[in-house]
Amino acid sequence: MERIPAIKVLLLPKDTNALGTIFGGVILSHIDLASAVEARKTAARRWVTKAMHEVEFHEPVFLGDIVNFFTETVRVGRTSITVRVSVEAERWGGGHGERVKVTEAEVILVSVNESGRPTPIRPERATVA
Repeated sequence: MERIPAIKVLLLPKDTNALGTIFGGVILSHIDLASAVEARKTAARRWVTKAMHEVEFHEPVFLGDIVNFFTETVRVGRTSITVRVSVEAERWGGGHGERVKVTEAEVILVSVNESGRPTPIRPERATVA
């Protein structure tokens, strides 16, 4: 079964750093977006990012790489969700689509109300006394 990425991005010259590879902050931004896409599958809520854990870059991303952000819900709490994001680059320089694992991270998102305060992901049930 083929995995379907939450988002897929072609990285352009505006995304490069001084070395000509893709700036790490660009990848982090897309990790954040991909985790929000995954969270919306659980509940159509307003989500904010609380934390990203263990982001370690294994390989550089090059100009022209197509970058896939695969997501998986790891945990759903009362007001938060933890999403694992795995990032792979498709390299087309040699005419074949080599896939390289670039990085991965766990992102914790919190469901918030209109005032920005944490709110339950699912409506709480009234308890009968």
